[in-house]
Amino acid sequence: MTRIPEQDRDIMEQAIYLPMVLVVLNRDLSVVEKSPFKLKKPYLELIEETMKAVQKELAKVKSYLKKHNLKVEEVKRDDAFTMFLFIYQGYEEHHNYFNPRIRNKVQELMLYYLLKKFKQVDVPLDKN
Repeated sequence: MTRIPEQDRDIMEQAIYLPMVLVVLNRDLSVVEKSPFKLKKPYLELIEETMKAVQKELAKVKSYLKKHNLKVEEVKRDDAFTMFLFIYQGYEEHHNYFNPRIRNKVQELMLYYLLKKFKQVDVPLDKN
């Protein structure tokens, strides 16, 4: 049983996932830079802007963790699981995450950050 409230645990998990999103985007940026695309600039800008949004969100997460004296550390990793140590108000909890679950969550966050501009409320077109 965890002592960590769901809201704080969600923020602590963001401290796990968001750096991974940045790693993937950074790799993708270098792939696009080296690719034979005819027009690279739109792809590069999309990735760079997405990275800025993720970095901004990660800064908020880190600030929250520091303000509330919370910490997340990777303890151990193997082929199937990654274990993290969550330190919450002096209590230590070990949480095991299934690696495919981490990958799926990172993918979900990438989709969110890459597509969130397009999912905002549509402005109706003037029919005149």
